[in-house]
Amino acid sequence: MPPPRALTEFVAEANEVLETLAHDVAVLDAQRGHDPEPDLLNAVFRAAHSLKGLSAMFGQEKIAGLAHHLEDVLDALRLGKVQHDDTLIDTLLEGVDVLTLMLREASGDEAHPDTAPRAQALTEAFARLATGGSGAAVDVLDEVGLDPGIRNVFTEYEEHRLRENVKKGVALWKVRAVFSLEDFDQRLSALNATLKPLGEVISTLPSSQPGDDASIAFDLIFGSSRPRPEIATAVEGVAIVSPLTQKTMAPTPVPAAAPAPRKPPPTLFLQDASAPDLPAYGGSASPSGVMQGAEPSLRSLAQTVRVDIGRLDGLMNTIGELLTVRANIQRLSEVARNAGGAPLPKLWAQELQKETRALERKLDDLQNGVLDVRMVPLVQVFDKLARLMRRLVRQSGKDVHFEVSGGDVELDKLIVEELSDPLMHLLRNALDHGVEAPDQRVARGKDARGVIRLKAQQLGNQVQIEVGDDGAGMDEMRIRQVAIERGVVTREATDEMERRELLNLVFLPGFSTRADVSELSGRGVGLDVVKTNLSRLSGLIDIESRRGEGTRFLLTLPLTLAIIRALVVSVGERTFAVPLNSVTEIVSVKPAELRTIERREVLDVRGQTLPFVRLSRVFGLQELPVERHFVVIIGLAQERFGLAVDALLGQEDIVTKPLGGRLKGVRGIAGATELGDRRAVLVLDVGALVEDLKRPMAAVS
Repeated sequence: MPPPRALTEFVAEANEVLETLAHDVAVLDAQRGHDPEPDLLNAVFRAAHSLKGLSAMFGQEKIAGLAHHLEDVLDALRLGKVQHDDTLIDTLLEGVDVLTLMLREASGDEAHPDTAPRAQALTEAFARLATGGSGAAVDVLDEVGLDPGIRNVFTEYEEHRLRENVKKGVALWKVRAVFSLEDFDQRLSALNATLKPLGEVISTLPSSQPGDDASIAFDLIFGSSRPRPEIATAVEGVAIVSPLTQKTMAPTPVPAAAPAPRKPPPTLFLQDASAPDLPAYGGSASPSGVMQGAEPSLRSLAQTVRVDIGRLDGLMNTIGELLTVRANIQRLSEVARNAGGAPLPKLWAQELQKETRALERKLDDLQNGVLDVRMVPLVQVFDKLARLMRRLVRQSGKDVHFEVSGGDVELDKLIVEELSDPLMHLLRNALDHGVEAPDQRVARGKDARGVIRLKAQQLGNQVQIEVGDDGAGMDEMRIRQVAIERGVVTREATDEMERRELLNLVFLPGFSTRADVSELSGRGVGLDVVKTNLSRLSGLIDIESRRGEGTRFLLTLPLTLAIIRALVVSVGERTFAVPLNSVTEIVSVKPAELRTIERREVLDVRGQTLPFVRLSRVFGLQELPVERHFVVIIGLAQERFGLAVDALLGQEDIVTKPLGGRLKGVRGIAGATELGDRRAVLVLDVGALVEDLKRPMAAVS
């Protein structure tokens, strides 16, 4: 066994290779019905090869063995010996699943009982695919007059690509170029980049007509349907174009597709995202005959972030500048100490103030740099979810168009990891209980194909993620009935609730604890857990639903929970920090300006009525009589409310640390921080406060 540090490095690197492999396989899936791009096939093949070598190097022979069989299948696919169909894609995706399970076990997770039988079934499936080629085909290269002597220098893969181009009716060209030895690599790369949009560079060979002692010549074998003058113009002054074959064949006709089945097959369309990397639900068999097992969490195996060296250079430069500031402050400190109580030089205070401002600027730069390093794109988790949804859609028998967008939006790495499971649950609900079966949709006048959306967008210092569907929507009266039957709320309380409040009952604990809840069973199962997980991230979840039109879950989250700017306030003798990214403005109101609506205090801000919350009452602190209330207007997602405090003490950058002991898990408290004067204060959980404000007053636990 490798030492712990080596094992950690292996898991991190192998996990990254698997994520890349899963992404590329999903893109390969999206290209079904078309010839897959050669560059994509090569990328998938290289990923499997890298995983095999990496695993063997670290003594992970089981992973290396399965990766070797995967590599064989991908090599056969590159050579056209394996059909690019559902069976292949399902087997490749199952391969990523099983390799991920094996990697989890290698990292120290408890062994999953399904791993060994799934790996054995997968090995057999890979062997069948790799040896079940389509057989020898008529050699079209002879028919187009390709010189047999030229063919001798091609690899098997390059000869396969030649045949594929000929079958498409694409002409083959020889592009000869002569470059200086000093910069031939850059110029050859530039020539490849020029030719790529016009066709396929099949091979790059040393020319049979070499240049002089100061140069080197290459023959690029190039397939293109563009006319010769267009290609020659593109490389004019750099290379010479000549035909490689005597004639061009007509494109090979593609066999007609089989008649569509009476019931439309399940469909998954991925936009702006691709394959995830974890196993499917249930224990059903896939179309390839490979067993599928239970599904673990979608969280990454390693808490690592790939960082561009330029970002680290920026951090190092900032640290170097901080060292200079420290030296200057130390010098000023020595001057003050040596003064021995005598008046300090006139410029001493000015210099100290100057260095303090420089220290503040450099610390801001360092803080921003560290936060930048922690940020990762949401595509990391969107890829995994898209992979999962593809499998779930196929198992469901429904016809679903899955749209993913906003994967380039960045969040703190830790938040992204914690989002995996809540988003997975919401997507499962959308598929299981949101989108109707095709025949039901048609009967309701809808398109047979349903739509599920997963998208993200940045809104200032927050990110909003939407999980939506165009299904049946939610019936608030049915929700009301179930909530009353289970004792979640009283009948009297629901009589006073608006539709939005009724919909939010699905987030209360105990709403769906029984399995036999008819059509509502899925919409409520575990949604209280989803909400709790988001609250830990200082996030908020809301529902928008129309009967017969669909449902949207809107998740609002901060960009980071690491270093944040906070407004420091006091209530009585207690001090609190309010995350500034949720503060929209600060106002003051007289007690007489407050009103009461439905037993709740409200205030008017420029014609808008907002809930009024006294922070002292939230935590049971003593209330002091005041002539005017300082009110911090909190805005999170579409929610707004006024938070009354006794005093405003200023702003500070804080690092929130988790609480332990009795304070752990206290509602409305996100953690604690230490201010500049070394005082420890509590940090408010704004998301939890908003959720409590939305909760029906008469709800029971």
